[in-house]
Amino acid sequence: MDRLANTVRPYAWGSTTAIPELLGVQPTGEPQAELWMGAHPGAPSRVDRGTGSVALSEVIAADPEGELGADAVRLFGPRLPFLLKVLAAGSPLSLQVHPDLAQAKEGFADEEERGVPIDAAHRNYKDANHKPELICALTPFNGLCGFRDPNEAAELLAALEVDSLKPYVDILHAHPESHALREVLTAVLTADPEAMAETVRQASVAAERLGALDGPYAPAYAAYASIARHYPGDPGVIAAMLLNFVTLQPGEALYLGAGVPHAYLDGLGVEIMANSDNVLRCGLTPKHVDVPELLRIVRFESAAPAVLRPEADPSGEELYTTPIDEFRLSRHVLADGADPRPLPTTGPQILLCASGEVSLRGADGELPLTRGQSAFVPAGERASLSGDGTVFRATVTA
Repeated sequence: MDRLANTVRPYAWGSTTAIPELLGVQPTGEPQAELWMGAHPGAPSRVDRGTGSVALSEVIAADPEGELGADAVRLFGPRLPFLLKVLAAGSPLSLQVHPDLAQAKEGFADEEERGVPIDAAHRNYKDANHKPELICALTPFNGLCGFRDPNEAAELLAALEVDSLKPYVDILHAHPESHALREVLTAVLTADPEAMAETVRQASVAAERLGALDGPYAPAYAAYASIARHYPGDPGVIAAMLLNFVTLQPGEALYLGAGVPHAYLDGLGVEIMANSDNVLRCGLTPKHVDVPELLRIVRFESAAPAVLRPEADPSGEELYTTPIDEFRLSRHVLADGADPRPLPTTGPQILLCASGEVSLRGADGELPLTRGQSAFVPAGERASLSGDGTVFRATVTA
């Protein structure tokens, strides 16, 4: 087992204080958005097995079956199939959606055949993999997830009393669900930019007013007004109003599958995802928005956010159940003096200490972990946890 040295990604939307507080270091004054734990080539964690610091990706590449296990290599290839992060949103992230596996393979092959450079700003598919993900709140965490019921979205838009939104209200009331959502999102993203900027301005003023009043939509209006302050004139502000607003309390999670539009707004959370960079953006970003490809990927169906709460097994491990195999996230809440808790698996594991002080014990000794520290346990290595704290455990389902 190895202590991980991890990279912090300084994206502009990141909090300046949340990750430094987690790690117990002084803030730099710059945004610190994501702490990456894993073997993603963009920022692999590093380990030291006695010969100096080495990227975890290189360690795995040198012995895939030894590090990942034969089953994981057979199912997912010779690379760690998940990426674990701490995500610290100080301002809204882009409104986005991810492809399913077939769509990712098709899109990647098409852009490769057309010779689109892998680092081109207008490239959609950086790899041939899907990107299901799970976000688990460490603090109260606000986000947008999935389409509202069209009638509910129409009611929310109508209350803004913005004339240019009235055609969207009529469509949402009159059409079958999938057609209504598709037609309105298409109209918003293809509207004249100057006209849409004025619509966004008027809608944001109204949302600010309604967000300060009592009512069932007040928290959502306040969130939309905040988004508009960060992205004035962006059509994604109106697109966001078609989506459910949700607040996660610490320990609650959301699973985001293919085709579900979403955006994280603010808060600190543990995020795990399949090892992919494939993102189609809908707005709230200066980056490329490929409307035709986006419309091919989005699933135009409404659903209330399915907030996940962990389910404990007899050992005390609390599992966040998801429908995919590339990752499995669980939580261990440990009490001082309790028996060591075994971590049975045949696959690779990453352990993140989110609070307190714990000890990871394996065949080669004991590794203490304090808040913000993490460790990699290779496949098949017997390990256990003890101490007083909370640990998130990432591994594969298979």
